Amino acid sequence: MTIPMAHDRRRLLGAAALGLVASLAGGSSSAGAQGSQPSPSGPVRRSAFGPLKQIRAGVLDVGYVDTGPSDGPPAILLHGWPYDIHTYAEVAPLLASAGYRVIVPYLRGYGTTRFLSDDAVRNGQQSVFATDMIALMDALEIGQAVVAGCDWGARTACVMAAIWPERCKALVSVSGYLIGSQQANSMPLPPRAELAWWYQFYFATERGRLGYEANRKDFARLIWQTASPTWRFDEATFERTTDALMNPDHVAIVVGNYRWRLGLANGEPRNDALERRLAAAPVITVPSITLEGDANGAPHPEPSSYADKFAGPYTHRTIEGGIGHNLPQEAPKAFAQSVLDAARF
Repeated sequence: MTIPMAHDRRRLLGAAALGLVASLAGGSSSAGAQGSQPSPSGPVRRSAFGPLKQIRAGVLDVGYVDTGPSDGPPAILLHGWPYDIHTYAEVAPLLASAGYRVIVPYLRGYGTTRFLSDDAVRNGQQSVFATDMIALMDALEIGQAVVAGCDWGARTACVMAAIWPERCKALVSVSGYLIGSQQANSMPLPPRAELAWWYQFYFATERGRLGYEANRKDFARLIWQTASPTWRFDEATFERTTDALMNPDHVAIVVGNYRWRLGLANGEPRNDALERRLAAAPVITVPSITLEGDANGAPHPEPSSYADKFAGPYTHRTIEGGIGHNLPQEAPKAFAQSVLDAARF
């Protein structure tokens, strides 16, 4: 069901919870610094909320922030496109102050994450992002974590929860159940809905690939403005994220992702069995909270269309106040509170 924000505050942010969030808002992130050491190839890079670290995981050398107490319960926060780890620049300190070890990785094709082999396929199909994150958990020796995400990160978190429920203590997903399939994506939508996916069709062309290669930051600005029409981000916020889009694999991953959705690009054969499982739209059984902003300008499903895909403890929250698609960055307290609540279900 959809819970109006006013009711959400009364139910969840009563005196004790409101005091917690108020104290978190004034807290600072703890550098944690667990897992691998920063890359020896250069000076320590920093995000807005902690030093960046690198660790080999699966086919990647993953760049990530690791903040909060090293022995705290883990939470993995996953960004989408065209965003980066700074989606969680305010969420991570809130959770760290609440005692969580917070892991915020760059997805393949973003920031300091790199493929270990020059010969690796720059694959963008939906399942690889989840297998990347399971490999990261293995590398960091994290058995189970709360997984939470927005946009591509929400889809990745949903895949993790559906296929590896034993690795997911709880799930927080902006825009709900986002697992898809090439077959489902082959079905035409009403014209207005197709219009909202204009960039997917653009990326299906060579003109689109070249255009995105040449105009990554302008493209990101347009998406930010249309997906979050009331979000008044400043230039420093925009630049620190769009720098992550300069990754040498970024265009191949983004274009490959959208082409794969339409059946115009092949995935890797080793992922075929996993994609067949995902095409069946598996039910998610872990404790889950889905979120939606009341001013989301990006394509997104209605909450009623996916409520039955969550078979465990579950609730949906609509966050009001002109909150757009990049919900964790636009409403960090509400997102952080949802992570805390989902873990307590």
